[in-house]
This record gives sequence, C-alpha cells and structure tokens, in this order.
Amino acid sequence: MSTALLFPGQGSQEPGMGRDLAEADREVMDLWKKAEHISGLALREIYWDGDESAMAETRCLQPALTVVNLALWRTLAPKISPTAVAGHSLGEYSALAAAGALPVDTVLELVSLRGRLMSEADPQGAGAMVAVLKLSLEQVEACVAESKAARNELILVANYNTPGQFVVSGLKTAIADLQDRVKAAKGRAIALPVSGAFHSPLMEDAAKELSAAIEGLGKSCWKRARFPLYCNAAPKAETEPEILKSLLKKQMTSPVYWIDSITRQWDDGCRLFVECGPKGVLAKMVGPILQGYAPAKAAHSEESPAWRTLAAGNMQQVQAI
Repeated sequence: MSTALLFPGQGSQEPGMGRDLAEADREVMDLWKKAEHISGLALREIYWDGDESAMAETRCLQPALTVVNLALWRTLAPKISPTAVAGHSLGEYSALAAAGALPVDTVLELVSLRGRLMSEADPQGAGAMVAVLKLSLEQVEACVAESKAARNELILVANYNTPGQFVVSGLKTAIADLQDRVKAAKGRAIALPVSGAFHSPLMEDAAKELSAAIEGLGKSCWKRARFPLYCNAAPKAETEPEILKSLLKKQMTSPVYWIDSITRQWDDGCRLFVECGPKGVLAKMVGPILQGYAPAKAAHSEESPAWRTLAAGNMQQVQAI
C-alpha cells in the first residue's frame, strides 16, 4: 500500500506528549535535551509537568511538537517505506527532516527560531485567527470578501483544511466582523488561541528574518528528499533542494493548501495516510477531504489500533477506512 506520512502543527500539542517514548528510548530523550539547549526553554517541564500557561505559547510549542513528531516517526521508520510526506504548517519542518532534506539538528534550530519570531511578530496583538466550520469554501470566501470590503482591513483564508473547515487570518476588527457574518450564514466561527495572524502578510517581518536563516544554511545543508514532499505553499511532489528551500521560505506568509496536498497525494497513488503526531488531528481530516474517492483510504495516528499494527511491522493487516 503506497504510504504518505503526515506531520501536524500547532493545535496538536497535549500535556505529557512524547514522555513515554522518551523514557523508553535514550535517543529520544537526547532529542528533547537538544531541543531544550537550542531553544533555551525547559520543554519537558512545560509539557510533561503540565504548565498549561506556557503549553500553547508558540515559542515553546514549535520545538516541543517537532521533537514529538520526529520521535514518533523514528518508531515507524524501520517498519514502513513511505512514498510521500507532508506537514501541516509547523509540521512541514518535521516532514523535511523525515525525508532527509534537512538534518534534524538544523530543523530544531529553525523551528526554535520560527517559534520565537512568530511569538514576537505581533506585540500589539492586532492580529487573530478563527476556524470556520459548517460552511463551504464559496461561503467562507464570500464572508471574507464582505468583511474585507466593510472594514478595508487585511483578512484572508489562511488554512484550507477540509471542505468543511477553514481558518481565516486578519486584523482583529476584521475577524470580529467575519464572525458575525459566519453566524448569519449558519456557520460556526471559533477563535484560535494564537499570538497573531499566521500565514498572512502580517507575518512578513518575521518571515524575512526566518528566510535569511534558511538561506544562510548553505547548499551543503540541503539534500535531495528521499521521497516526495508536498509543501504547504505549492502542494505537488517535490524532491529538489532548491525548490524545497524556496517553498519553505514562502510558508510563513502563504496559506496552507492542505486539501490540495492530500488530494494530490491520492492522485499520485497514496492510499494509506499515517500521522506522526500526538492527537490524530490530521488523520481525522483525511476522510472529509477524500470523501467520494474510491477505493477506500486509511488514516491513522499514534493512539489508533492501526498505528500499533504498523509499529509492529504488520502493514498488510491495516484496515482501510
């Protein structure tokens, strides 16, 4: 079965994440220590001892979740041979490491920098993000266009997650206007606990500094990906280092085209989607995205019986959904 790896981003964190793996595997524990050294943050104390006030902070979350994603991939790597990989927002950095396009140490440095830059990008708290549910893309785009016209302020669709779930970024006043319009259209608008309007031009200053760091890595740091990576900014199969670098530099200000990422992987032959993440957020998106496709598809996460079957090396026993 052609297999795609999926790595989640912000919103997949949870208390205690990755602790069991780290306590059972010295190399995973060393990865946590390395991330703490690079970021300068007590990540294990925050996530294992339950410091809820810090757990959702972008600067803490990004290196910690990346460690968990890569630790989970490490448990599966000897068991499966993926044919594709993709990561949602922050998860794209885990995908680059899993595909061998960037070294793990480099990825930890980049996500630590990314987390700090994004947490500092909007000190005045002018930006916000909201998840919009129960409306079609056409309805969401219409609401966004109306709010933009009414307020004459920045607002746009930032994440195309599933045909029934989109995330909108923009200035808070425009987002508030949008929430009223979504409610009037019989949809749901849920404010997200983030520190700014991610995946929008409001991240431009932070993106410039991160892009400089990515560019400064040099050609020797980048390798041809071992299997195709479907990037957020342009979701089609890519393996060449220069293309991957270019798309990564665009990612912070570009929308996340996740629906296209999954459907293109399907079109390219992927039939089993395996999430390496704590909560199975992306796994739950696959079904709605591929509704109506045939034959059946599979999407699994760490907590599912199918994950345990994969980890035991019994891919043929995984049941499609």
